[in-house]
Amino acid sequence: MEHPAYNAVFFDLDGTLLPMELDAFLGSYFAELSRAAAEYGFEAEPFSQAVGASVRAMTRHGGDRLNSDAFWASLDECLGGAGSAERAFFDEFYRDGFGCLGDSVVPDPAAARAVETLHAKGYPLYLTTMPLFPRAAVEWRLRWAGIDPAAFDRMTCYDNSTSTKPHLDYYRQNLAIADVPAPSVLMVGNNTREDLACLDVGMDAYLVTDYLLNPNGFDIETVRHGSMLEFAAFADELPPCLNRHAAEGDTNRPPVISSSNGLGACKIADAVSVEA
Repeated sequence: MEHPAYNAVFFDLDGTLLPMELDAFLGSYFAELSRAAAEYGFEAEPFSQAVGASVRAMTRHGGDRLNSDAFWASLDECLGGAGSAERAFFDEFYRDGFGCLGDSVVPDPAAARAVETLHAKGYPLYLTTMPLFPRAAVEWRLRWAGIDPAAFDRMTCYDNSTSTKPHLDYYRQNLAIADVPAPSVLMVGNNTREDLACLDVGMDAYLVTDYLLNPNGFDIETVRHGSMLEFAAFADELPPCLNRHAAEGDTNRPPVISSSNGLGACKIADAVSVEA
């Protein structure tokens, strides 16, 4: 079979590169967040609820500001004021406490192999994970997966993104930064609603099925799909990439603000029971 010519590869993280049952991770995350918040001097339950509501706020704002700004505005409203103490807490939590959540994660060597293979072949790699966390939390999760963060030319996080999956603006923003045609970009993910939304902007996709999430009943036979091990074999067969344009410039910069905003929800926000 003739393989398509790609100019860049976009990767999801949780459930794709990182073997993870999302519900179990979220339970551990909020439990550790509550414990650390109480130790820091905050009221654990109201603080955790405020964080949950603020995560949801990042998925619902109009795309006219960074996700981090939406988060902090919501947290300020929920807590009746969020200032230097809260920011210092989160800096410390994501630097130290967050890391223990990966103690039980068993990395899939095929994921690291696929990334290393594509990086060696010259593909610009974008980690298009749900941008609801600061960069430190993204890098922690990559390390749990046994993957070097330096392999990626861009990693989406809450302070360099103005939208979330499955909003189409999220994909448009990253394509605009890559500055390559949508059909020449491969999105690799495990969620048919969030990750395969890329198809609606003209991208190609590979659906990883080890931790498949199919909330919309998508017919996976209509797209390339397989285990991470099978994807690694697919990556082995791809030709070298001759176009490094998507890796040029400052790929950590925020995207151009867009006024359009798609509809949808995100897997993390859906799992949070607190109403915004």
